[in-house]
This record gives sequence, structure tokens and C-alpha cells, in this order.
Amino acid sequence: MTIRTVETLEDPFLQPYRTLRRPSEHQREGIFVAEGEKVVRRLLESTLDVVSLLLTPEWLKVYQSALEVRVGNVQIFVAPKPIVESIVGFHLHQGIMAVAHIPKPASFAEALERSQYPRLLVAVEGLTNAENLGVLVRNCAAFDVDALLVGETSSSPYLRRAVRNSMGTVFRLPVVQLSDLVGAIHELRSARGIHVIAAHPHTDKKTLHQAAFDGDCCIVFGSEGEGVSADVLAACDESVAIPMKDGVDSLNVASASAVFLYETQRQRKGSHLGGGGR
Repeated sequence: MTIRTVETLEDPFLQPYRTLRRPSEHQREGIFVAEGEKVVRRLLESTLDVVSLLLTPEWLKVYQSALEVRVGNVQIFVAPKPIVESIVGFHLHQGIMAVAHIPKPASFAEALERSQYPRLLVAVEGLTNAENLGVLVRNCAAFDVDALLVGETSSSPYLRRAVRNSMGTVFRLPVVQLSDLVGAIHELRSARGIHVIAAHPHTDKKTLHQAAFDGDCCIVFGSEGEGVSADVLAACDESVAIPMKDGVDSLNVASASAVFLYETQRQRKGSHLGGGGR
């Protein structure tokens, strides 16, 4: 661990912190940024490879003992609070940020082997809004999802805003990056015997309380605007809608995922689900 005090953001080693609004650049470099006390703490508690931290002297005192037990050469940059806050704005983080390497995605086979009966998987198609994706990841962690399958048209859950909205829960959720979501769905159904359900508001066939989630299943969530595509719908076993009042087209995908996953756990564990907060 090396500790350096900086008075300006022009240090070349601070480039990832200066380029927060260029997520594609970070993805090409294989890195992501974590921001905020809880997210950084969960990053340090994980097995992910941490590159550096940028924090105020106050946060260094809090985290120094935790940093000393980390394996690897983590660079620590200590800066006055106004310098750190100037990166994304005073109200958007708490004076502590970190850069880490994006972990190697789990393979499709590995994710299935690690899961236990009854398996619960979530797949996403066309989900490009990082905030929605981050909340969906947090819902997956809260409701005991075994793995997240990210279709080829969806954003990475390691975008900065996705990591922030997941509250760091992405660090412990197996993520599978798919190049062919439709093909993966066919394999889930035919080779693995997993029931695949599309969460789709535009169906009059079955509503949430009529569907069975107590066996091996994978729930597919679609894009914010179009929902699940026709090709993916055709590949699934069935489509299921959340019953809603007339005149309301659909729920936000992050909200819909919470409703579906709560119903899944209610069926599996009964109605006595525990509560929790941040």
C-alpha cells in the first residue's frame, strides 16, 4: 500500500477519476469506479482487485486498518475534501472513491453449477439505463438470485452508476455476459430443465399470482421502452404480467423486478419474509 497526498487532479494516476463521464473508456480499460462509503467498504470486503482509492484525510483514518490487510499494491490518494467533491459534485458522493478491475465474468456453466435447487436466475435484455440496472442487481441480491445473465444488448452492471445504485451488491452476485440470449434461453429450457418466464406487461395470458416460481426458473426482464423483444418472448416458456390498474402501461423495470422477485420468494419461503434497509 502506498499513500500519496495530492493537491490537484492532474496527476496521471488519477485519470480514471477525471473521466467518470466516459464509461466506454473505463470498460475498454477493464476498470470501474466505486463511489460512496458503503459501496467502497463493500468493495474492500470483496475479493475484487482494487487499484486505487481517492479519499479525504478523514476517510483515510477510518479505512487505514482495512487497507493494510488488503492483498496487492493498492495506491491511496489523499486529497482535500473540495478536490474530491469537485469530481462529480458535492451531493453525489461522500468524499471517498475507488477504482478496481472488472472481474472476469462467470461462465454460463459455472453459474449453473454453483446454484442450488430450486435455482433462481435473472436475465436482462436491452437494459441500457445504468441506474435501473443497478437497482435490479440490488433486488437480485436482496431476493437470493443465483446469477444475473446479461444479454448482448444490455449494459454492463459495472458501469459507475450501476455499481452505485446496486450499493455494491454487484460484488457478490455472479454475472454472466452472454453473446446470444436466445440461445442461452433454449439451453436453459432444453438441456437444464429450467422454466423461463418473460416479465412482460403486454400479455393477457397470465398474471403474476397465477405463475409458479417454486421450481428452477429464470425470469427475463426487458428494456425500459420496449420490454422483452419478440424473439426472446418466443424463446421463453411463457410471459407473465403484473396486474395493474387500467391506464397504467407498465412499471419501471427496476420496480417490476422487485415485485417479481418478492413473489418468487413468497412462493418459495412463505409469506414471512424478513425486512431490511440500506
